[in-house]
Amino acid sequence: MSRVLAACLAVLILVAPAAFAQKDKNKGDSEHTRSVKGLVVTPDGKPAKQAVVFLKNTKTLQVQSFITRDDGSYAFHELNPDVDYELKAEMEGGFVSPTKGLSSFDSRKQPVIDLKLAKK
Repeated sequence: MSRVLAACLAVLILVAPAAFAQKDKNKGDSEHTRSVKGLVVTPDGKPAKQAVVFLKNTKTLQVQSFITRDDGSYAFHELNPDVDYELKAEMEGGFVSPTKGLSSFDSRKQPVIDLKLAKK
């Protein structure tokens, strides 16, 4: 029984530092992310509530979406600062915004990108 206990203890001693190092690495990664937020407005300048904002990662082509709040606001968090993104919004009734880019060369931690809808 003591051999089993000693073996388990040895494994724990070897694995624990790696687990803590991984936790610290992930913490560091979250400090090196950015967010983007903004407002979506209708053609007449009013907040576009329940419009859908699409955020496309131009490297992986992965798309995230956000349904705007009642005040027309949206936000995406924990974005990779080394990746370019494209943003656009759509709303029922055939409204769409032009696509806007968020460049990896933009060093702001929380850029604001507003989107204005127009009839298709």
